[in-house]
Amino acid sequence: MYTMSSKLKSFSLILIALGAIGLIYSFIAAPSSIEEVQDMLHSSHELHAGDHASVESTVALDEAAHEDNHAEHLFHQLQNKPWAALYVPVIFIFLISVGVFVFYALQNASQAGWSPVLFRVMEGISSYMVPGGILVYVLLVLSSLHLNHMFVWMDPEVVAHDEIIQNKTGYLNTPFFLLRAALYIGGWILFSKLMIKNSRKMDEGFDLRLHKRNFKLSAGFLVFFIVTESMMSWDWIMSIDTHWFSTLFGWFVLASILVTGVTTIALVTIYLKGKGYLEYVNDSHIHDLAKFMMGFSIFWAYLWFSQFVLIWYANIPEEVTYYASRFQDYPLLLFGTLILNWVLPMLILINTDFKRINWIVTFAGIIILIGHYINFYVMIMPGTVGDAWFIGIPEVSALLLVIGLFIYTVFNALSKAPLTVKNGAYLEESKHFHY
Repeated sequence: MYTMSSKLKSFSLILIALGAIGLIYSFIAAPSSIEEVQDMLHSSHELHAGDHASVESTVALDEAAHEDNHAEHLFHQLQNKPWAALYVPVIFIFLISVGVFVFYALQNASQAGWSPVLFRVMEGISSYMVPGGILVYVLLVLSSLHLNHMFVWMDPEVVAHDEIIQNKTGYLNTPFFLLRAALYIGGWILFSKLMIKNSRKMDEGFDLRLHKRNFKLSAGFLVFFIVTESMMSWDWIMSIDTHWFSTLFGWFVLASILVTGVTTIALVTIYLKGKGYLEYVNDSHIHDLAKFMMGFSIFWAYLWFSQFVLIWYANIPEEVTYYASRFQDYPLLLFGTLILNWVLPMLILINTDFKRINWIVTFAGIIILIGHYINFYVMIMPGTVGDAWFIGIPEVSALLLVIGLFIYTVFNALSKAPLTVKNGAYLEESKHFHY
């Protein structure tokens, strides 16, 4: 049996505490009124006052009116910043746990023989779906209560003057939005609880009925997930840029979910193996995980390029504005994701021997996780804070908080059951797996 060490527990709690303190400061430091933002703008403009001493009064009045509008827009952006900084890691790490469970269900549905010795690792990571799902839902509810302006379609004043959003209100309305979110999160968690419960029963003795039950549950979950995942990506991410849409977006987010999920399985497995656990996990298991890491990275890059080239080629104004804002304000991050999520993982893991070396797989995994966090950042931040972005205390604090909660939840769950299923149908095949 695995036992979570006191050092790891203390480390996770310290991350949570530091993250919470930083986030509290970030919310307090955010502007509380438009007047405060106007003062900030006036202070910056005073530095250049001498250059405008001879400007005519009519021009000055026009500039004052423009500045008032800009101040209100900037006020909403700066107020959104700590909320968006928290939303990015909350949804990103929650979807990692969902991706791990999807991979777990794929192994069960495909009757895979190589992976059963990793099932308990997958189940432990999937346990974060409960606190992670609660965090996501709480943030969505708080957004619906107008405590932030991350989802502009939730603002009645904006909708009243926006014909495009008005045409989408049948789908984008707060009650239906929250109902769908509850369906997604509740459905995913319910499937995970039922399957993990059956897995625990397999420790008591071999029962083929439990194996068949998980096979059927896995097949049902995958059908449910492929529909709800697309809708989730539209709701939680794409609707932030309400005027924009992409028919590839659900697949694009799915690729990110899968690659980060498999990467997290590999990193947790290597960590536990290094601590002397998972005696039946060998280099071939790590090799297969690394193959999926590289394969899903290429799949993600294919979808990134497909979505971009279709929008670039069509050159439809309401579509290109999505990339125009990112080219203008986030060029380094936008193209940096291609380096981190495709070029480097492919170059590092394309060598078969490298896929069997733990520190190389760990290095590639860290690059992938950082790259996909930035990918989610680029998907969410332009529509919430615009060009008023920078990596600062809110982003770092939110990431520390959620990572701390993730570590505590996952490794505490791993200590609740043996790290290897005792009576799996393909357990012996997995124990002696060699590639």
